[in-house]
Amino acid sequence: MNDHLIKIEGIAKRFGGRDGAETTVFENVHFAIEQGEFVCLIGHSGCGKTTILNILAGLEPASDGYVFVGGREIRGPSLDRAVIFQSHALLPWLTVMGNIAFAVSSRWPEWDKARMRTHCQKYIDLVNLAGAEKKRPAELSGGMRQRVGIARALAIQPKILLMDEPFSALDALTRGMLQEEVLRICAETRQTVFMITHDVDEAILLADKIILMTNGPHAKIAEIVVNTLPRNRSRHDLHRHPHYYRIRNHLIEFLVDRSRAFDRETAAGDYDPRNPPLVAPGLSEVAEAAAHAAPRPLASSRPMAVVVTH
Repeated sequence: MNDHLIKIEGIAKRFGGRDGAETTVFENVHFAIEQGEFVCLIGHSGCGKTTILNILAGLEPASDGYVFVGGREIRGPSLDRAVIFQSHALLPWLTVMGNIAFAVSSRWPEWDKARMRTHCQKYIDLVNLAGAEKKRPAELSGGMRQRVGIARALAIQPKILLMDEPFSALDALTRGMLQEEVLRICAETRQTVFMITHDVDEAILLADKIILMTNGPHAKIAEIVVNTLPRNRSRHDLHRHPHYYRIRNHLIEFLVDRSRAFDRETAAGDYDPRNPPLVAPGLSEVAEAAAHAAPRPLASSRPMAVVVTH
């Protein structure tokens, strides 16, 4: 479809060993992301999550398949795709303003200092760091450093924000605060985000869709879970929504059991990696009626989720 901002078609990643044997980390991966969507990818270590993000960023090639952004195949890094890694990766000798300006100048080198400073200040204010403009990374807390990394990525106005477990190294309180900030910022800017996480509750809070990967090697996308909670959700009242435990239990059940048994369970089924099942735990009555009218029947083996065809 032409309205996909990101389209992944059949990518795979293989590595050769010293003995000449080849290891396939993942294969036949297909999915798409729409403009303004927040998509999380969840799976056990070793299934190739970070590798997929690096391929999307253009930092490493896929062994097979294609990645399209805005209808064009990517062939390397681009300022249209900003990456936030687990560590903040700030330049220690530059201030908060300097770190953000360094990125902005790479995108708009013709801008004068006044315009550059005004633009950078906008994103410093956006992540609530006003007053810290002249501080260097060593003078900031871990959460503040990660805020600078987020501001730096957003300041180049990328089409896509790629996040690789950006809050995993932070304490629980700081992580929760930053999750709320990201939720607010994405609501304000309609930023398209692809994020890797191991945190089920983080995915439920932030994501519009959650992609579930099977275990590696030969990992693949098992299904895509639609977040049926309203977009104006908050971590303080997330658990009060009637769909919350349906979604959470579905994700945990996959990670604990189905991720390991997926290949065995689908060997005799009609699983199509080009069209992974789309499921919506806690689907509303209106959507459920539409799903019943769809050609594909409900999956009786998954009582907590309604299967929706593409």
